Amino acid sequence: MTATVENLTFQKDTLGNAVDKNRRHGSTEPLVLAWSSQFRRLTWGCALDALHRSPCVAASQHGVTHLIRSSRTPHSTRCRKEDAQPGHHGNGAASVTAQARGQRSVLQVPLPVPRSCLFSESFVVSVSSQSRFLASVPGTGVQRSTAADMAASTAAGKQRIPKVAKVKNKAPAEVQITAEQLLREAKERELELLPPPPQQKITDEEELNDYKLRKRKTFEDNIRKNRTVISNWIKYAQWEESLKEIQRARSIYERALDVDYRNITLWLKYAEMEMKNRQVNHARNIWDRAITTLPRVNQFWYKYTYMEEMLGNVAGARQVFERWMEWQPEEQAWHSYINFELRYKEVDRARTIYERFVLVHPDVKNWIKYARFEEKHAYFAHARKVYERAVEFFGDEHMDEHLYVAFAKFEENQKEFERVRVIYKYALDRISKQDAQELFKNYTIFEKKFGDRRGIEDIIVSKRRFQYEEEVKANPHNYDAWFDYLRLVESDAEAEAVREVYERAIANVPPIQEKRHWKRYIYLWINYALYEELEAKDPERTRQVYQASLELIPHKKFTFAKMWILYAQFEIRQKNLSLARRALGTSIGKCPKNKLFKVYIELELQLREFDRCRKLYEKFLEFGPENCTSWIKFAELETILGDIDRARAIYELAISQPRLDMPEVLWKSYIDFEIEQEETERTRNLYRRLLQRTQHVKVWISFAQFELSSGKEGSLTKCRQIYEEANKTMRNCEEKEERLMLLESWRSFEEEFGTASDKERVDKLMPEKVKKRRKVQTDDGSDAGWEEYFDYIFPEDAANQPNLKLLAMAKLWKKQQQEKEDAEHHPDEDVDESES
Repeated sequence: MTATVENLTFQKDTLGNAVDKNRRHGSTEPLVLAWSSQFRRLTWGCALDALHRSPCVAASQHGVTHLIRSSRTPHSTRCRKEDAQPGHHGNGAASVTAQARGQRSVLQVPLPVPRSCLFSESFVVSVSSQSRFLASVPGTGVQRSTAADMAASTAAGKQRIPKVAKVKNKAPAEVQITAEQLLREAKERELELLPPPPQQKITDEEELNDYKLRKRKTFEDNIRKNRTVISNWIKYAQWEESLKEIQRARSIYERALDVDYRNITLWLKYAEMEMKNRQVNHARNIWDRAITTLPRVNQFWYKYTYMEEMLGNVAGARQVFERWMEWQPEEQAWHSYINFELRYKEVDRARTIYERFVLVHPDVKNWIKYARFEEKHAYFAHARKVYERAVEFFGDEHMDEHLYVAFAKFEENQKEFERVRVIYKYALDRISKQDAQELFKNYTIFEKKFGDRRGIEDIIVSKRRFQYEEEVKANPHNYDAWFDYLRLVESDAEAEAVREVYERAIANVPPIQEKRHWKRYIYLWINYALYEELEAKDPERTRQVYQASLELIPHKKFTFAKMWILYAQFEIRQKNLSLARRALGTSIGKCPKNKLFKVYIELELQLREFDRCRKLYEKFLEFGPENCTSWIKFAELETILGDIDRARAIYELAISQPRLDMPEVLWKSYIDFEIEQEETERTRNLYRRLLQRTQHVKVWISFAQFELSSGKEGSLTKCRQIYEEANKTMRNCEEKEERLMLLESWRSFEEEFGTASDKERVDKLMPEKVKKRRKVQTDDGSDAGWEEYFDYIFPEDAANQPNLKLLAMAKLWKKQQQEKEDAEHHPDEDVDESES
């Protein structure tokens, strides 16, 4: 909208009064008239006051006025008039700046901004010292006096503020801009990268003073904004120090200490500044204040003593250390004091410090350090006294193996081997075994160096025995620990000691009668029995061990066939066959298992007791009639003995069982048996009986191969008939791979024995391999995507399905169309080919 003179409503008297009052007070600031929409009247004041009152100000550049507004709040956001939108009128007040012409002063005149419009054109407002107000609109040449403006505005009357136009189309824009696009564009344009400030060269003292003033004002402003940010104080002080303004820097540090005297960095920077500028007394004063104010900050003490030592003031450094030690600091502080005295060869003073140190920090390692200090300076008697005092100081309640190890090594270095042995034994008798591992290790090494062989072995065995005793004491049912313990005892101890450990081990019976808990335990009995038989050479005791273990096992719930078999084998080694048979028979009667039957039958076979074997097989098959292996073994036994009818009867009984674990193995063995007996008709009948039970492709192929291998007349025809019968039977089979396997076997047969027509006939039966897709579902029924698989389409099936015929015709038509299109696109090639 265009701003006209009628838009401006001023009162002449108010403007005149404002100019006169400004002149009387001698103010040099521009006079500002502000229109308040809240109170609906003009107010006057200086430009600075108007800036605080008005949220919108106008800046004048060469006679052109721009409207400025803030964005953070209506009172603080800044934007140009060209960017302003209607309705953003802030508090209802705006202002323009009038540039003076001639003797007129520059004034800022706030103007009322209607709710529905903003100034679209800039204008100049001039106020003379005679309170004459002129307003001119650039580009129009219109200039009116205040009286004319007032008359026009009075005639126009009170203007109504038009309503804001409502947005009718609220649909989203076609092109949406995301925050990501804005950020990417800002990054590409590097809008936030500000150019570095230009380098300034100072050429005279006035510029330098001006630069100092600006910098100091900046630092002071930063401090005033946030006094607690110590980095601002330090930067300020360092800047003053760089200008060699030590007094100013010192004043800044003192002001900072008043703000936060607990800041360690502040004290360090303050003292470092004084030391850097060789202000030693000032630095001492600062360090004294620091350690008095913050005595628990070790860094102050370290820096203070280091400064005194670097200055050569040894007495002063010692005095600082003494002040420090009164606070009983940590161990490193005492070591620093001791090292300080040792640097100046003050051994007696260092000893005195150690005496105080071990009382303030009574740790074993500190006593050891004290003794090693005496040993290092060749005071061996003093070192021994320190160790003895340490042993007496800690007593029997707080004994530590490291103290005794260090004491023993000291005596070892002094060649006092008897003393070393006494120390180790004294410590081992009084320290608990689990806390004396390092002591055992060092004692073992010492004996290896200076002891005899027997002593070394005793130490090693006793150490390991102690470890195993602790393990089995902590968990008596830890059978692995018992095994290791028994292995150790068997290698070194006597038979009675070994038996004692075995008796202790087998006494820990598993509390739960479940086989998984007994599996490790039963090997204790086995090892015990083997030890008595092989190592102790005591067969009677071995028999007692086996019998006791078999009585202990709860055979009604579970058994261990291994124990029965080992006992029987032991009796056979002792040539007690009757006891071995009794043991195996008892095992079969109490807790029959396949393994027991097999071992017993194997034993009788080796003894050539075939009648016993038959009885055992009968018992075995009564116990487990579904076990195909036992049936086969029984039939093979009868075959070896030459009783073919008995073997055939066993096979017939086997295949008639309602439940078998491996029926295919049994049928194959029966068929092989008949083939070996050259019973072709019986074999053919067996195949037919088997095919009544199962239509497996391997049975058909095996049947066909049997007919082919029979070598009789018409074998090829019978073989081909079986293939044809199998193919017809398997048409309804869902497993198409098996049908394909049958056709491939048939094709290989025809390729070897058939004619060309037979081969062509089989080839026509071969399926077509196609790729298909199907849905995959997880266990919970949800979809898991699609998977590809290969399917086989047989010609016989395709003939019965019209959809497959239609699909084949469609593929043929598509192929013909493709060939036709190729011919149209390349006619020259066709001509060339025809000519050639």
